Amino acid sequence: MRKTLLAAAALAASLAAVIPAPALAAPAPAGSGKGPAVTFALIGDTPYGDDQRARFPALVDAINSDTGVRFVLHAGDVKNGSSTCDDARFADLAALFGTFAAPFVLTPGDNEWTDCHRTAAGGYLPTERLDAVRRVFYPVAGRTLGRHPMPVLSQAADRRHRDYRENVLFTKGRVVFSTVHVVGSENDLQPWSELPGGDRPALRTAEFEARRSAALDWIDATFERARRTHAPGVLLMMQAEPVQSPGFADIRARVVAQARAYGKPVLLVHGDEHVYEVEPGYAGVPNLTRLETFGSTASQWLRVTADPRTPSVFSWRPRTVPGA
Repeated sequence: MRKTLLAAAALAASLAAVIPAPALAAPAPAGSGKGPAVTFALIGDTPYGDDQRARFPALVDAINSDTGVRFVLHAGDVKNGSSTCDDARFADLAALFGTFAAPFVLTPGDNEWTDCHRTAAGGYLPTERLDAVRRVFYPVAGRTLGRHPMPVLSQAADRRHRDYRENVLFTKGRVVFSTVHVVGSENDLQPWSELPGGDRPALRTAEFEARRSAALDWIDATFERARRTHAPGVLLMMQAEPVQSPGFADIRARVVAQARAYGKPVLLVHGDEHVYEVEPGYAGVPNLTRLETFGSTASQWLRVTADPRTPSVFSWRPRTVPGA
């Protein structure tokens, strides 16, 4: 663990040297107070198909009308697995997300790239679509989408992981928020079976291993920042739940170890399974809670508040779009 913490500290220092200080709220010194509460919207696995795409503007309007919402988190899967992965769809969705008044923060899902080998999705090479996802949904590293984008710390600032612009970190109300690129389909270990010419296991495995390395480093850097700034809580968002299987085992172990060592409230947010669930004491860690957001719906969302003045820090309420 000592080597892990030292590596995380080195990563945090290298990132701080690259990203200007205004990109994140200045940390409050120890004993200076717990900071204000911050409220945000949480969605995921939406719009799931053309029908939800047509109804998604009503969801945007509902969230935009809530003046307390400071930013929007999307836990991945901006389309379903059987719809096409073409550039036109990506551009349309990015423009749609740009209509949120607040900053819009997205972590990728498997439907955006991993599953694009499927015939119904267009038979694309997943790594090529991953490049497209980064180009369209993360056009400027260190800057969110939304009508009023905000600066964030991007892992692209680290020369070892410069491709991973989608892994971002920011601080609000002294709480540290972080997105980690971890997706369904066994985190890209499932074969690209419908790819023309068949699976490409060497390419697929190399992609998995590189992204896993970046994810582990980013989790470490997140908790290092939380410790260094005396953050009252941490929120980690990824698309898939890190279960105990080959694609997720290392990610799960790192989250569990870091959360346990941190000791303060940690909220692990994900989507993928389309079921709103809450699991306190996740993986046997008392201060770690798993929250799965609504999925496959454009009519429901979670209104989440991070309040450092409360013991649990995080609380939330389901919301339904009026008239949906």
